[in-house]
Amino acid sequence: MKPRGFTLVEVLVALAIVAVALLASIRAVGVMTQSGAELKVRLLAQVSARNQIALLRAAKSFPALGVTSSECPQGNIELVCRRETKGTPNEFFRRVEIHVYTRSDPDRFVAELVGILPRER
Repeated sequence: MKPRGFTLVEVLVALAIVAVALLASIRAVGVMTQSGAELKVRLLAQVSARNQIALLRAAKSFPALGVTSSECPQGNIELVCRRETKGTPNEFFRRVEIHVYTRSDPDRFVAELVGILPRER
């Protein structure tokens, strides 16, 4: 009767397969963590944009045409809100676009919201 078992080559091949599978799973976990953090920033940026529109509506203001920027942090994330106010075909309404950027990357906005504000009489 022959002795049964695995040869050294078979063990090394199995070990290589397990190592590749572990590396792939570690990469997948890293990508999931990074996308989760990005999702958190986008969610908080949306909250900041909605807050900017809500503040204008609550104040019943009719903003002047033009572009303004202001800090609008959420939690520990430093965000900058850029408000662009444009006219509409109806002079009693203004189109307000809010673009939210992270302070570390001002070239790429993470949220955008458009609102129409009426002139209060």
